[in-house]
Amino acid sequence: MNNIMERWFHLSENNTSIKRETIAGLTTFVSMAYILFVIPTILGEAGMDKGAAFTATALSAILGCGLMAFLANYPVAVAPGLGDNAFFTYSVVLAMGIPWQKAMAGVFVASVIFTLLSCMKVREIVIDAIPYDLKLAMAAGIGIFIAFVGLKGGGLVVANKSSLLGIGSFTVPTTWLTIFGIFVVVILMARQVPGSIFYGIVATTLLGLATGLIKMPTHIVALAPSMKSTFAVGIKELPAMTDPQMWAVVLVLLLVAFFDTAGTLIGLVQQAGLAKNGKMPRLGRALMADSLSMLGGAIMGTTPSATYVESSAGIAMGGKTGLTSLVTAILFGLSMFFSPLLTVVTSQVTAPVLIVVGSLMASSLREIQWDHFEIAFPAFVTIIGMPLTYNISYGIAFGFLIYPVAMTAAGRRKEVNGVMWILLAVFIILLYVLNVLPSN
Repeated sequence: MNNIMERWFHLSENNTSIKRETIAGLTTFVSMAYILFVIPTILGEAGMDKGAAFTATALSAILGCGLMAFLANYPVAVAPGLGDNAFFTYSVVLAMGIPWQKAMAGVFVASVIFTLLSCMKVREIVIDAIPYDLKLAMAAGIGIFIAFVGLKGGGLVVANKSSLLGIGSFTVPTTWLTIFGIFVVVILMARQVPGSIFYGIVATTLLGLATGLIKMPTHIVALAPSMKSTFAVGIKELPAMTDPQMWAVVLVLLLVAFFDTAGTLIGLVQQAGLAKNGKMPRLGRALMADSLSMLGGAIMGTTPSATYVESSAGIAMGGKTGLTSLVTAILFGLSMFFSPLLTVVTSQVTAPVLIVVGSLMASSLREIQWDHFEIAFPAFVTIIGMPLTYNISYGIAFGFLIYPVAMTAAGRRKEVNGVMWILLAVFIILLYVLNVLPSN
């Protein structure tokens, strides 16, 4: 076994061991296991079967982690991303009124294009062309949007006739369940406990069960739910792509997936000490692993994959090779037998997770060049556009429309890559499709 592991993952070369990699993989899994309950819950709001979404999410994570292990040999976990997940449910299905089956066709097409772009190395070209500050703004904006969804789902923020939004009622018992969850996760995170978010979900669920706010499940272990209701739905609904609105969905899915993975992947590889001379070895393979995982997830019936920042917990435990990712994949496989627990993970249980994860994503705000107005303002409208319009695509569009114009006005036109002018035209078309065509 040692020889096989050595041949596949080059443990000695990376100064690590099977034991260390196994502990790292376990740490990564515990840190991100919450997605097995959060992502199906969000997709359930789109009308999808939560059981099928649970299985599809687990299988997509297994595929993503496995591909990252064997193709790139990176200690990085890949699974359906919360940013794309939120965009799919709240922006596409609920805001645009597109049925989830039809929207899944957009996910499939985006996945195919994403894979082709990876093969042709277009991803690297586009990623390099987009200003770093806008990438940071997108991550922060999605984080604030996700946090807002959590505040709303947990009952801490409610609709208000006089001011649009207001604070929720503290006479509602389930609101206190959310507050309890937030404090548990914050305390554990502050104490740097690995798997803080997962333990927060467990503690909040147990309190809900003990107080009767959450109904006890009839059983805990069962075979993984069937994916019959979601499997290959995106392929069956491909005729829906004749609708121009669907291509707007594809565009934003591509953009979110583009940046969800790139920045996180670069940071994790640097943390693991695998970057050489400022460059990432096997970058093409890592991007291909991400793309194939996204394609597999689209076929099974879940939203696009992303590189998970929680991988940093495993890397901090010494993970340096793909064996860490392989262990994480195996644990996701074992977790598939615990789907009955989905019934106890209510919106009040997942709300603290969304709020805390949102705060982590918003940390990129500190790196934006706020002292340069021509950069700061496009970043600002990108960030506030997402939660205030309740639509991720609008926030991205606002920033990409203003940036080239502001930079030109500031006498910095030469610093604007030609790709940005192309994207400006693309987003004008995007806004037209999203807003003008439906009313015609």
